[in-house]
Amino acid sequence: QVQLVESGGGLVQAGGSLRLSCAASGGTFSTYRMNWFRQAPGKVREFVTTISRSGDSTSYSDSVKGRFTTSRDNAKNTMYLHMNSLEPEDTAVYYCNAQLGASNYWGQGTQVTVSS
Repeated sequence: QVQLVESGGGLVQAGGSLRLSCAASGGTFSTYRMNWFRQAPGKVREFVTTISRSGDSTSYSDSVKGRFTTSRDNAKNTMYLHMNSLEPEDTAVYYCNAQLGASNYWGQGTQVTVSS
């Protein structure tokens, strides 16, 4: 069973950038499809981006397309989320998710706050 730990969140001004990391342990990282989700206060958790096991295929929600980029380093068991042109609407707890078949694993989340 894989364990996931997110890091890199913080407070940033609108227009700024952050890079989130998701470090995995306890499993074979390269076998998992990896995803980022986020949950804003009072809202349901929403999909942000997904990356294939090899890292050669990605997909993004319309709200972040063109501003966020996801990547992974299977040798380091780590996934990244590069966030540019941040907006106050991006304020949320960001979670990484590992998916293998019907199994899903979640990290504890990292807070991102974008001030206007």
